[in-house]
Amino acid sequence: MDGVDYLDYYNDEHYLLDKVGPRFRKTGNLEPSDFLMILVWKANRAVGHHIKRLQERGECSFNEAVSRIAQSLHSCTRPKEKLQLLITKWWFALPTATAILTILYPEEFTVYDVIVCEELKHKYRPQLYASDSPWEEYEAYQAKVLSTAPSELSLRDKDRWLTGHHYYEWLKKKELELGCASGA
Repeated sequence: MDGVDYLDYYNDEHYLLDKVGPRFRKTGNLEPSDFLMILVWKANRAVGHHIKRLQERGECSFNEAVSRIAQSLHSCTRPKEKLQLLITKWWFALPTATAILTILYPEEFTVYDVIVCEELKHKYRPQLYASDSPWEEYEAYQAKVLSTAPSELSLRDKDRWLTGHHYYEWLKKKELELGCASGA
């Protein structure tokens, strides 16, 4: 074998949260393949779009763009700065920016997600730019996540809990519609 643990590539969220994030927080370095994996984890369908945009925005290769993003994020001291950097400089939409930040800073960020917005009855506004106050939108969203999910859970697990609750309720509704609920 070549020293690669292929299980890491099967369970991408585990790999990203348990290995990539801690390594980044310690060193400030982010491998292009790991950044690509974050983008795949968030929305595989948009990866090509992100790569092209990063190359254009940075006027450089994808690898150089990732290096610049990592250096800039690592030098930011406040969560608001981190989010603004990804949205303003690199033109990430709020869902992707928060997915990146969730992996790199899971104690500070959770993914701004359409399903969780539905669960929270929070209007989903993914295309917010610097002039639209994305930080204020994200703060309001995060406050709802924190206050709605069980308090003993980590921020990441609150997001998972809300997503799980949404799917559970959806499945229960489908069971009723299909007449396959227990005791039906």
